[in-house]
Amino acid sequence: MTLTAKQIPLKWTEALSIYASEAYLRFVSDEFGWLGGFDSTDNLRCVLPYTYIKKAKIRMVRFRIETFTVGGELSIEDEKSFLESAMTYFRSAGAVIVIPASNNTVFRTHPEGSEAAPYGSYVINLQQSEEYLWSRVHSKHRNVVRNAKKKGVVIKTGIDYKDVAYDIVKETLERSSMKFMNRESYAEFTASFGENVEYFAAVHEGAVQGAAIIPYSNYAAYYLYGGSIPRPLTGAMNLLHWHAINLFRERNTRRYDFVGTRINPERGSKQEGISKFKQRFGGELRKGFMWRHKISPLRSCIYTLGVKWIQGGDIVDAEAHKLVSQ
Repeated sequence: MTLTAKQIPLKWTEALSIYASEAYLRFVSDEFGWLGGFDSTDNLRCVLPYTYIKKAKIRMVRFRIETFTVGGELSIEDEKSFLESAMTYFRSAGAVIVIPASNNTVFRTHPEGSEAAPYGSYVINLQQSEEYLWSRVHSKHRNVVRNAKKKGVVIKTGIDYKDVAYDIVKETLERSSMKFMNRESYAEFTASFGENVEYFAAVHEGAVQGAAIIPYSNYAAYYLYGGSIPRPLTGAMNLLHWHAINLFRERNTRRYDFVGTRINPERGSKQEGISKFKQRFGGELRKGFMWRHKISPLRSCIYTLGVKWIQGGDIVDAEAHKLVSQ
């Protein structure tokens, strides 16, 4: 089956990812929309939200969530045909390149001619009992969660911890020489989720050990940002996640998404440690791709050369070799 990409109106509901909502797309870009994939009888089969980024007169496309289906399953081959039609659409709209998607996004496939890299995310199916979910948690995680509880760690949630979460995340990123948005941008960013964002803080004897910012809808809850003090009480962040998993399960959220992991990270690396932490909560590793597509090969060099000069390359540059070696 061949699918044709066409512009469609935005009709977001709680059943869809929060990253497909108009308010969020409007925050990240002045130009955004949804592309629909239509079959030969003009039935809508899938949807792909998109945004435009403009830099140095280069019109770039960036996806904030992967393709989602409408009215039934879609084969990988069908989705690929849709993405190839989408490239034709963006070419006609004057786009130069599709750059790698945001890290909460895992595509099952990519258009022919794209530069791709393997990527994934650990996702927990929350449509299970608490007992079953607990049985899936690694014994080391279970032990530190129990010990954190015994030592008096409590998990606080709500808008009162919005600023606390900001401070913890900012300080955590700075320890790794990474920047976080300023407080004004943070306020606008979190406002784009409306009521669909939760703030968590792990507290021990009045001192915050760690925090997390998690946007959500019925579709999924995403561990978007998180961090801790330099020497948190062991198990505090494990307990925070276990609390969040159960909170969203009670709210009838379908998935808990740990948002992005490298495939086969180098042994002993920081990425391997992060991956193991996420894996041990018992989620399934959903494998797919990050990719970029040069709609205009010559003009797109401005992006590829620029990103290599400024930050040593993007996620595709860093991980593409793993796809070749598979």
